Amino acid sequence: MVTTSVVADWLLVLLCCAAAFYALVAACVLPSVRKKAGRAEHGQWQPAPIAAVTVLKPLCGAEPRLFENLATFCQQSHPRYQLLFGVSSPTDPAIAVVRRLEAAYPERDIQLVIDPRVHGKNLKVSNLINLAAHAKHPLIVLADSDIAVKPDYLEAVTAPLADPSVGIVTCLYVARSVGGFWTRVGALFINEWFAPSVRVAYATGSRQFGFGATLALRASTLAASGGFEALKDCLADDYWLAEHTRAQGLTTVLSEVVVDTDVTETKFSSLWLRETRWLRTIRSINPFGFAFLFITFASPWIIIAALLGIGLAGHGGSVWDAALIASAGIGALARIGVHARGSRSFWRELPLVPLRDGLLTLQWLAAAFGSHVTWRGARMPVVAQVAEGSDGP
Repeated sequence: MVTTSVVADWLLVLLCCAAAFYALVAACVLPSVRKKAGRAEHGQWQPAPIAAVTVLKPLCGAEPRLFENLATFCQQSHPRYQLLFGVSSPTDPAIAVVRRLEAAYPERDIQLVIDPRVHGKNLKVSNLINLAAHAKHPLIVLADSDIAVKPDYLEAVTAPLADPSVGIVTCLYVARSVGGFWTRVGALFINEWFAPSVRVAYATGSRQFGFGATLALRASTLAASGGFEALKDCLADDYWLAEHTRAQGLTTVLSEVVVDTDVTETKFSSLWLRETRWLRTIRSINPFGFAFLFITFASPWIIIAALLGIGLAGHGGSVWDAALIASAGIGALARIGVHARGSRSFWRELPLVPLRDGLLTLQWLAAAFGSHVTWRGARMPVVAQVAEGSDGP
């Protein structure tokens, strides 16, 4: 007769083995950030007649390195593009940064839009609605304010749109820590957990994503999906913009371009709020997937497997212990492999890996509860959302 204890033991073995297997797959599919960061490639997409592009940049406040990041968009090799920067307040410090850009790059088509109108619960989308009224080109590229890119970025991310079956192009990003200890921990969240999880999903055939680092689409596709007005009350606006294009029967492309983003949270409290907001956002669009995220936090499972496998569970010499020890060893090597590919400084950041994974576990538990998130002072409800005309995520 199989006892409850035996079932629990084998369930624990399976979870440890699943975590080790996931870490191994993540290590295999994750490219090195030192090779990929900021690199623009056309890959399988053949050069096509270059269409004019409008770049939408919603801004809020003078972030660290804001001028330097925005300047990379003024240095594009694309022959014809418009840069629209938007703020909601005439006293926003980002205005001075845009004025510096206008002075530094007088040859560029730069326009600053100051518009206080609020169109819904999502203030970023309100900003985008106000900006979109000034767009004048057939292709639209959205990119967050903390993104830095290479000169051929616009040509590379818009190349797939020459295929009429493509609805939207998005990009992954590599984090750069700007500040002290906690910004380094925050960079590992992106480089060694978020990016690998997307790569694993992509490798298994999933295309259910869209990232604010870059979203490129045709203006006609945006209009057919209801425009930004359809997103004004959405928490995960970048995901839902991509989902609305998929509802039209169009495909999502994960570009080979990997851009840079800054992590600037120098305090534990601000980093905690940002990352739990991201996790609650995942919960709002994919509750089932969120429930199983704990498998992707490798270090706690490696430690559990190692401790139990060496005999602390009282099963000395059994197949149970052998499986645990094997999963601990494979998991540890795979997790180091993920770190080797995801870290900009291998040895300096290696001691942070257990802290990073342990903190993720606590954040996941915290994100399972709570009904709101806070983004730049605005509170938004966390609710399960389903896009009109689709079956949801």
